[in-house]
Amino acid sequence: MKKLTGLALAVVVAIPLGAARTSFAQSASQSMERAGSDVESAAKNAYQGTATAVKDSDLTAKVKLALHDDSLTKGSTIHVSTVAGVVILRGTVASSEISSRAEKLARDTSGVKDVHNHLHVANGAG
Repeated sequence: MKKLTGLALAVVVAIPLGAARTSFAQSASQSMERAGSDVESAAKNAYQGTATAVKDSDLTAKVKLALHDDSLTKGSTIHVSTVAGVVILRGTVASSEISSRAEKLARDTSGVKDVHNHLHVANGAG
């Protein structure tokens, strides 16, 4: 009788352990799938962020070139930055005409989504 009791005890203990192993394996598999998905999402976000930064740098360069090549804005100190396609103009210019021209040149640059003109006119001129 003791052998049967021992065998029964072994079976009673083994069945839950087997189920626990299966549950653990499924949990581990799900965790690995989530980790893979998280890595994939991170890679996509990194790519998109890098692509946006490259596009922004390109837009900044195009706007700076347009400002440099324009006879009205050429001598002005205008700082240009771009965030997600939005160009920001900063600095102090000699007249409101120069400020308006700089904004127009930026807006007319291909790929620019919007322009925030934060240029100040020196001594309230123009």
